[in-house]
Amino acid sequence: MTVLTPEERGHQKGISLVGLLFWAVLIAIVAVVALRVLPTVNEYLTIQRAVNKIAASGATTVPEIRAAFDKQKEVEYSITTIAGKDLNITKENDRIVVRFAYDKEVELFGPVFLLIKYEGRSN
Repeated sequence: MTVLTPEERGHQKGISLVGLLFWAVLIAIVAVVALRVLPTVNEYLTIQRAVNKIAASGATTVPEIRAAFDKQKEVEYSITTIAGKDLNITKENDRIVVRFAYDKEVELFGPVFLLIKYEGRSN
């Protein structure tokens, strides 16, 4: 029986089955997290646009601003986490500043959750 040296056998190139499975599982986990998180990011961006629009609209009192946000919330169905009562409304240098902050729990799988803390303010 003859034993071949590595040079005689040739050099294999490519990925092994174990390596392929590792990368497939890793990509699948990243895809699941992205698919669960993207709707919350969309909601945050929608809230940010609504707050900027309301701050620039010329509303001057706190009840007017909260009512305007609640009306905007009725139009934008993606806003489900906060309401007008959750807004922090202040005045800085004669400008209305609307702030918001909220936490969003995203169920990933089984008992595993991802907690995302969002906060923003009007421009």
